[in-house]
Amino acid sequence: MKKILVTGSLGQIGSELTMRLRELYGEENVLATDIRHVDGNPVVENGLFDTLDVLDGDRMQKLVNDHHIDTIIHLAALLSATAEKKPLLAWNLNMGGLVNALEVARNSDCQFFTPSSIGAFGPSTPKDNTPQDTIQRPNTMYGVTKVSAELLCDYYFAKFGVDTRGVRFPGLISYKTLPGGGTTDYAVDIYYEALKNKKYTSYIAKGTYMDMMYMPDAIDSIIKLMEADSPRLKHRNAFNITAMSFEPEEIAASIRKFIPEFTMNYQVDPVRQQIADSWPNSIDAAAAKEEWDFNPRYDLDRMTKSMLENLAKKLGIPFGEPVLV
Repeated sequence: MKKILVTGSLGQIGSELTMRLRELYGEENVLATDIRHVDGNPVVENGLFDTLDVLDGDRMQKLVNDHHIDTIIHLAALLSATAEKKPLLAWNLNMGGLVNALEVARNSDCQFFTPSSIGAFGPSTPKDNTPQDTIQRPNTMYGVTKVSAELLCDYYFAKFGVDTRGVRFPGLISYKTLPGGGTTDYAVDIYYEALKNKKYTSYIAKGTYMDMMYMPDAIDSIIKLMEADSPRLKHRNAFNITAMSFEPEEIAASIRKFIPEFTMNYQVDPVRQQIADSWPNSIDAAAAKEEWDFNPRYDLDRMTKSMLENLAKKLGIPFGEPVLV
C-alpha cells in the first residue's frame, strides 16, 4: 500500500485505522474521507481529509485520481441495530456505496478492502466453531448486505481482477471511539458504566455468546491482510477472524477482577437480542491463520485491563491496581 483512501474514516474502525495507517505509511499518503466534517477530530486535523458521500461515485473517482490512490479501504456502512430501524437506507448505503467503491477500484486498478461481519451468518448457520465456508442465510438487512458484499467482492476479483480482500469482523471493542449502532455495543458500554457507576443494565440476555475482538487486533488484522502476498489467499474475502467469545456474565466477571463491587442486571432489547441469537456462538478462524498468519494478542482479561485503564484516563476517573489478574 502506497497511497490509501479510507471511506467512513470517522467511524469506530475508521478513526483508529486512519491514525495507524498514517503512522505506518505517512500522513501525506493516507486520505481520510467521511460524509461529515468534525472540527478538532484528529482524523480531520492531523492529515489529509475530505468530505465524501460514498453514494457519489464521480466524486470518489475524482479523489482517487487527484491523489493517485492505489488502495481503497471502504468502511462506510450502516451497522446492524441501526440497519434494522432503517432497512432501505441500509441497503442503499451499504450496497450503493460498495458498488461505487468497487467500480472506482476497477477503473483505477486499486487494491481493495471492505469488512464483512459475523452478521453475514444466520439462524441456520452452525453456531459453534462456525466454519469459514458454510450456509449463510441471515435474517437481518445488515446481514443481507454483508452476504451480498462478500459475493460482489468475489465477483469483482473473478470477473475484473480487482484485488479484493476482507474479513468477517466479530464485535469490536474500543476505548477510543464510541460504537455506532451495533448489536455488540454492550461490550463497550459496560466498561464505561463500570467505571462511572459500578453497575450496568445489559440489553443482551445472560448466556448469549458472541465473538469479540479488541480494536488493536482488528486494526492489525486489516493491515496484515492487505500486506499479505496475493498467491497465499485462497479465500481473499470474508475471512473468519475472532479473538474471544463470551456472554455478558463472563465480561462482568472479568470486570469484577478489577472492580469487585461491579453489579449487572438485565433489560433485554428484543430487536438486538433477536439479532444476537441469529449469530454464531464461536467461529473458526483457521483459514485466516493459515493464509495470512492471523494471530490476535488480546484475550478477555487482557482486554478488560486495557479498557479500564485507558477509559479511566479518558474519563478522569481514579483506577487502581486489579484485585486479581
